[in-house]
Amino acid sequence: MTPPRIPDALQRKLDTLPEGPGVYLWKDAGGEMLYVGKAKRLRSRVRSYFSADFDLSPKSRLLQRLIADVETIVVPSEAQSLILENNLIKEYRPRFNVRLKDDKSYPSIAVTLADRFPRVLVTRRRDIPGARYYGPYTDVGQLRRTLAIIRRLYTVRSCHDDLPNEVRERPCLDYHIGRCRAPCVGWQAEDDYRRMVADVIDFLDGRTGDVRQKVRDAMLAASAREDYERAQQMRDALRWLERLEEPASVEVIGTGDADIIGYARDGDDAVGVLLRVRDGAVVGREHRFLEGLEEERDRAVLSAFLVRYYVPAEHRVRRVVIPFPPDDWDALRELLPEAEWSQPQRGTAQRWLELADHNARHLLESLRIESFETEERAEDPVYALGRDLGLNAVPRSLVCVDISHNQGRDTVGSLVWFEGGRPKKSEYRKFKIQGLGQQDDFAAIHEVITRYLTRRREESSPLPDLFVIDGGKGQLNAALDAMEKTGAGPVAMVSLAKREEEVFVPGRADSLRLPRRSPSLRLLQRARDEAHRFGLAYNRQRRTTRTITSELLNIPGVGPNRRRRLLERFGSLAGVKSASVAELATVPGFSARLAERVLSHLNTAK
Repeated sequence: MTPPRIPDALQRKLDTLPEGPGVYLWKDAGGEMLYVGKAKRLRSRVRSYFSADFDLSPKSRLLQRLIADVETIVVPSEAQSLILENNLIKEYRPRFNVRLKDDKSYPSIAVTLADRFPRVLVTRRRDIPGARYYGPYTDVGQLRRTLAIIRRLYTVRSCHDDLPNEVRERPCLDYHIGRCRAPCVGWQAEDDYRRMVADVIDFLDGRTGDVRQKVRDAMLAASAREDYERAQQMRDALRWLERLEEPASVEVIGTGDADIIGYARDGDDAVGVLLRVRDGAVVGREHRFLEGLEEERDRAVLSAFLVRYYVPAEHRVRRVVIPFPPDDWDALRELLPEAEWSQPQRGTAQRWLELADHNARHLLESLRIESFETEERAEDPVYALGRDLGLNAVPRSLVCVDISHNQGRDTVGSLVWFEGGRPKKSEYRKFKIQGLGQQDDFAAIHEVITRYLTRRREESSPLPDLFVIDGGKGQLNAALDAMEKTGAGPVAMVSLAKREEEVFVPGRADSLRLPRRSPSLRLLQRARDEAHRFGLAYNRQRRTTRTITSELLNIPGVGPNRRRRLLERFGSLAGVKSASVAELATVPGFSARLAERVLSHLNTAK
């Protein structure tokens, strides 16, 4: 059976789907939620709904006919896509999703902080007053390992007694096997018990460096007093701590409710994202695009998003996490006097902020493709471009070339291919500039065109109908010279200068000024902006590699395996620099002396 025709607006979204894990939401023409699904690879999973071999059950055929739009939310891992899918199904209750009657959630760890003698327990509900929750856990084995370590390290009570109102005459079995210090009979003071619970909270929050040190000290102390059974328990716990990843993949922030503001910008377009976190779980994502930014600073753009969208929004919560301070900071605080604003640099809130920024970048990359207004789609931009440039053939395929550098360093070239006005990412190419082009944009353009045309000729691959060069007359002349010297044959070529959006055409003395809202100029701008984005990503990758190479890779005694462990533990070079000697020494393969050497090298490196 032939799949139904895909609307143009939906097709453009399908063409720009991300590759990574996430959740997709099918909607009908009226915006009603039809189905929420998870995917390890969003692009292949979502597009499979319109493939010829898609499940053709009556339910699936009905879903296909009703689909008019799709929304995607990217997440860092497949496990988190499970959690987010579960939350969104509860929130929207889509008609095509299977719903369990008891609707059990993934288990979490709860610390009953409202109790004077708190307990640590496993729960699938989040209705305990005053409790702090960790999770939910999609891996039950990980949850069990976490609880096992807590019970080995801390004597947290397991009974249900209402302490201190209920007092026993004698302690239970847990006291006699060393699992509890009997606060039920008054043998452990409340202050001492609460200090122990604070250590449990530190451990569950991921601050395991101090915990490891305490375990190591306890192991040595037990060995010194010849309590070898206790020393062995502490040794085993220390080994588990080394292997254990962070206990919770999705943790709470403060009270569990927060509004996370993500932001991404590319040239004159930007997007603001509102990620709603409730009870420690993502329950929704909203966004608004901002365009025509011209020379506006990022602080001003973020301020405009907050004032025009977030301040009037309903269902706000007290805690607001932002990526950087906006303009009119004091005025914004007056508008929302009850809000608690934060700009985290580490911890759980910072990971939520990274997720919001990731979604913002994804939205900006994919949805900017839909830059044409409805009235502009009446004329095919590819045919309009051929007419406006006076080309002999319609430019069904075009490539755009851009050069990116960082103050003359890490110079790279990028080439993107558009087919029928849409990106064809399998034909994207990136170039590490090797010759004189490292300091000269004209030479860099010459090198990219020469290498690209030479390779296409060697591979007997077809050439595009049109080359678009990012720049002015100088860059265009350099590209034309390279094409002539390679003997690749005449191919239509123009350049687009960003400052005034002038189009330079060979053989024409003055520039061509296309109307600002013309589909021809919009197509050229989309290709130019995509080439800039692709090149900038490669430039950042090279810059990061060079920075790490110049500092971390040159430390004596730190080879590939130790370097990998450092980056896995602390996340980045900045994270390594900010760590203490004790924290570095807890990394497998590192002693205190080697940790001191690492920090000394990094702090003295220029």
